[in-house]
Amino acid sequence: QLQLVESGGGLVQPGGSLRLSCAASGFTLDYYVVGWFRQAPGKEREGVSCISSSGGSTNYADSVKGRFTISRDNVKNTVFLQMNSLKPEDTAVYYCAADRWTTVHTMCDTGKGRYWGQGTQVTVSS
Repeated sequence: QLQLVESGGGLVQPGGSLRLSCAASGFTLDYYVVGWFRQAPGKEREGVSCISSSGGSTNYADSVKGRFTISRDNVKNTVFLQMNSLKPEDTAVYYCAADRWTTVHTMCDTGKGRYWGQGTQVTVSS
């Protein structure tokens, strides 16, 4: 069964950090562009960050630049999202997606991906 599983979400105070993981099972992420997306209540899903299959190209939403870092470990078949200096407006369900036939910018701009995880909740609150 091909699937992506996110983990690492939780409740954190403003200014805190979390690291999200997106692990693939049933297929290897080596050749896939992977992206992180989020959806807050009452809002549309938005692209947060995307990374190329090699890790050499990345894309970030303006709202997270300088605070979030996407990375991947193809040996572990996992993509990470390090989130620092978290703000209440970062509160959302975070999803990861993977697609072999796309680019970093296309995936983040369109929000389209072949495989999706079930999401992990991130809540930033004091």
